[in-house]
Amino acid sequence: MIIRREIGEKGQIVIPKDIRKHLGLDIGINITFEVKDDELVIKKEKDPIATVEDFFNTPKIKKKISTKELKKLYEEQYE
Repeated sequence: MIIRREIGEKGQIVIPKDIRKHLGLDIGINITFEVKDDELVIKKEKDPIATVEDFFNTPKIKKKISTKELKKLYEEQYE
């Protein structure tokens, strides 16, 4: 889905209603802005309790893995 919007005088943009509804972006929901090269990614902020529970529910890894492999696993899971 591609929708174009113009940035207003105060640097604000309006997220279209269809997108807000699809993503569950209601009034009071916190969002996170992430800059990747020349792109801006807007994400609904995760519930801190759910993040902690997700962290502690991570399966145990029996073998040692390299930092490169760990980064790949992270990117696959969260991107």
